[in-house]
Amino acid sequence: MMTLDELNQLHEAEAYSNLEQCCVSRTWIAKMLNSRPFSSEQELLTKAASIWYKECNIDDFKEAFTGHPKIGDVESLKKKFERTKSWAGDEQSKMSEADDDVIRELAEVNAHYEEKFGYIFIVSASGKTAGEMLAIGKTRLQHNEEDEVFVAMNEQHKITVIRLAKLITGLTESADMSSHLTTHALDTSVGIPAGGMLIALKGFHHGEWKPMSLGITNSDGRIPDVIAPGKKLEPGAYKMVFNTEQYFNNTGQQGFYPEVAIEFKVADDSHYHIPLLINPFGYTTYRGS
Repeated sequence: MMTLDELNQLHEAEAYSNLEQCCVSRTWIAKMLNSRPFSSEQELLTKAASIWYKECNIDDFKEAFTGHPKIGDVESLKKKFERTKSWAGDEQSKMSEADDDVIRELAEVNAHYEEKFGYIFIVSASGKTAGEMLAIGKTRLQHNEEDEVFVAMNEQHKITVIRLAKLITGLTESADMSSHLTTHALDTSVGIPAGGMLIALKGFHHGEWKPMSLGITNSDGRIPDVIAPGKKLEPGAYKMVFNTEQYFNNTGQQGFYPEVAIEFKVADDSHYHIPLLINPFGYTTYRGS
């Protein structure tokens, strides 16, 4: 690890090498280098997101995807990206808990995904079980090529932020690491968090709802990183789609609503929290804090 001051003062080649551990897109790295010196950890985080979402293109996204191992196959990074191997292994640490059937099925999803889209399945794996990643992968396979690359690039930047926090000492303490948008699902019929529920974020662009992010609630019923830290949603209309049918099927309940779609508007940079209180025959939502 290094301090922000040390990153600012490194010779360009050495700074390039260190940033490459976080994201291998040459465009992103070059623009980050040109943005030095960063005045604070917050500026570093904000600039990393701004460059990625506003100044990089689809070719840059796909180049960045090559810097990751296939999910569950950390060894695939050994030769080309030896320096990030340990970081990737840590990010996929929950893979060790998966049984053989889940790993085999996840490998099949990886193969189908790569065949369809031309790049490996990219997901921010930290804290996710193999089963959760499998559910996400199966759902994202239903996207078309035009839409999926933007979901994958959102996951890519989540990983970039995680690695910046491993590179820069004190980043998590000095910068705002929260997501502009969060969500929380509670099953009021049994009084517990609704874990394992797939939730998609969509934005309204050119008269269509386009997928932006797909996550799955943790054991506390939350998705804390719908959007990567440092990224702000543009003002406009958005929709969160909760896959309640799959959740009820997984919990042995007979639900009336196959999905719950909550439309909302983003008007500013303040935090947006969209919770769902669900039971088999009704639901409630509100803007949380």
